[in-house]
Amino acid sequence: MKIKEVFEETLRKGKRVIIPYITGGFPDPRTFLELLECLQEAGAGMIEVGVPFSDPVADGPVIQESSQKALEMGMGLKKILSLLIQNRHRVNIPLILMGYYNPFFKMGIDELMKLAKEADIKGFIVPDLPVEEAKDWTSKLKKESIDTIFLVAPTTSMERARVIASFTTGFLYCISVTGVTGMREKLPEYLKDYLKSLRKVTSLPRAVGFGISSPQQVKEISPYAEGIVVGSALIKLIMETEKKEIYRKVRNFISSLVEASHV
Repeated sequence: MKIKEVFEETLRKGKRVIIPYITGGFPDPRTFLELLECLQEAGAGMIEVGVPFSDPVADGPVIQESSQKALEMGMGLKKILSLLIQNRHRVNIPLILMGYYNPFFKMGIDELMKLAKEADIKGFIVPDLPVEEAKDWTSKLKKESIDTIFLVAPTTSMERARVIASFTTGFLYCISVTGVTGMREKLPEYLKDYLKSLRKVTSLPRAVGFGISSPQQVKEISPYAEGIVVGSALIKLIMETEKKEIYRKVRNFISSLVEASHV
């Protein structure tokens, strides 16, 4: 199923698409694969798989720690893609690869596209790749029918947001706060107006990420966005939970977010 189709189907049911983020290979390869299944069973519409990187400029401390642990286990781009290729039958919801451009460039874009197709990756998010430098990147993804998802932030002017959205397919990733990823107790007051303004520059689904960590926050934001990304809260839950309890707690957490997304 394509990203666009997931949004259409979920919105028809009066819900929002819950998009969990999980670091590739974390907390270990076997548990990571089982968590993908668990997230699907809990009602996630698609999953962002993070590629661990040594210099993660957009990531807060929780995701940085998970990336570091994954790197220490030898999990890099090639190993994550290999894991996904061997186990893609486990899930049938879209997988989106989120990573920094350096590892992608180092592997070689043609090789990356080949492996991404084998892994059935449906989209890419590259936080440090500006649209002005992404022409080759977007054309190669378009050729492979893989979505190119760009980010906008509260500091992005509406004029620039319109330009970014014009290069974007799948959904527009709307950063909720200025700063890095991480849990916030309260959503910023400007967020609703910001999301309303973005609707004027694009018809793409808007998925909000950075800082959303509870069913109450999902409930607050659901009338103003079509998708909600949850990363740090999920990674923190995995870190703090005994292994035998991880799947139950993750399933309950994601299910609670899905339930809260009804509008």
